[in-house]
Amino acid sequence: MSTAPIAFIGGGNMASALIGGLVKAGRAPADILVIEPLDAQREKLAQAFGVMPLSGVNPALAAAGTIVWAVKPQQFAEAAQACQGLLGHALQVSVMAGVRGDALVQASGSPRVVRAMPNTPALIGRGIAGLHARPEVDAAARAEVERLFAPTGESLWVDEEDQLDAVTAVSGSGPAYFFYVLEAMTEAAVQMGLSAGQGRRLAQSTMAGAAALAQASPLSAAELRAQVTSKGGTTHAAITTLEAHGVGPAFVAALQAACRRAEELGRGG
Repeated sequence: MSTAPIAFIGGGNMASALIGGLVKAGRAPADILVIEPLDAQREKLAQAFGVMPLSGVNPALAAAGTIVWAVKPQQFAEAAQACQGLLGHALQVSVMAGVRGDALVQASGSPRVVRAMPNTPALIGRGIAGLHARPEVDAAARAEVERLFAPTGESLWVDEEDQLDAVTAVSGSGPAYFFYVLEAMTEAAVQMGLSAGQGRRLAQSTMAGAAALAQASPLSAAELRAQVTSKGGTTHAAITTLEAHGVGPAFVAALQAACRRAEELGRGG
């Protein structure tokens, strides 16, 4: 990884996951600049990683080789205004949902922009980040970004920036869909006589095991499902009930709604 300092504008959960990965990979905390206005979060970062976060923009920002934008999207314009004149030569990496590359170029003065859409399992090193690079980002810079995200899990490049809206719908928002199913399975377990703790443990382990099996197997999801679904059996009864309630099409519609909302946020809606 480049030895030039790396700067984070914003020090929340996703920035924390990336900073933790950098420190574990051997990056000196002194080479990580963090700008975070909240006192409690600055203290948390300092204690966890040995960095010395700043409450506001500092001229040291101009020395950064990579700048990671990790503020809330609605705070971006104000943060960018405060950083004017200090950003132009650096590689710009954004984990902000909805903020388009053109806005980052305009704010930073740098065409070297990579947008990333990570998800919350990154906090335990099990995430996946969708990545899109503008044409001005060369192979070396792409590799730098991959190394940045490697401690948080996997990464996947997409060719078109608009495809990040689909990434947002599938994986960015995706953990919530599984938590929703986990809630429902736990509730059903309680209704059928198990304790909430028993139901949650059974559902969590089943979801984790099924995901691991899907990753390890060359079979499609439909084929794996068929292996469990004997006609006339218990799984068949469950699946036909889900189909009767339109759960499959409802999931597709839900992801399409998330994608449309991501598009709207990108237009400032």
